[in-house]
Amino acid sequence: MNKKSRRTLIALIAVCVLPVAASYFAFYVWKPDARMNYGTLVSPALLPEAPLMNLAGEPVAREQLTGKWTYLVVAPSACNDACQEALYLTRQIRTAQAKEMDRVHRIWLVTDSGMPDGKLLSAHEGMGVVVANDAWRERFAFDGLPRVWLVDPQGYVMMRYPDSLEAKRMIKDLGRLLKYSQQG
Repeated sequence: MNKKSRRTLIALIAVCVLPVAASYFAFYVWKPDARMNYGTLVSPALLPEAPLMNLAGEPVAREQLTGKWTYLVVAPSACNDACQEALYLTRQIRTAQAKEMDRVHRIWLVTDSGMPDGKLLSAHEGMGVVVANDAWRERFAFDGLPRVWLVDPQGYVMMRYPDSLEAKRMIKDLGRLLKYSQQG
């Protein structure tokens, strides 16, 4: 076997073996993040059937909360700093979706019978505010801390965000959903 034939044989073996070796390396050694999303996906469950009340005391049916992707901020009426940050970030994240922002709705699910601060409400024009009853408080396992959930246009709760919110990662989550989903 001359030198040229040996090189050809080595090149042929390399062409056949390298893709297999690269796939083993990628599968067993170099693992990309298993999660691409920032929020935690939850088993999809419909919003509770129990009707809610708006701040004027008028009933709000579950169907009125569906049809768009919805950030649901679950917090008491005495909105602390974490609650205000959640409201602010959901507003900014919705705005960051630019031409897709009309596909996103924000709702503050007030967990008690108190009245939220009017100044705070006026800073969040267009946000829905509803008062939770026992079924809704139980569904969202309200423990006193403000939480942000994402609800799909059909009314299925599908994602929960961690306590410390990161706007950039939430923007990516929502942007990805809006890009690949034709709903809402």
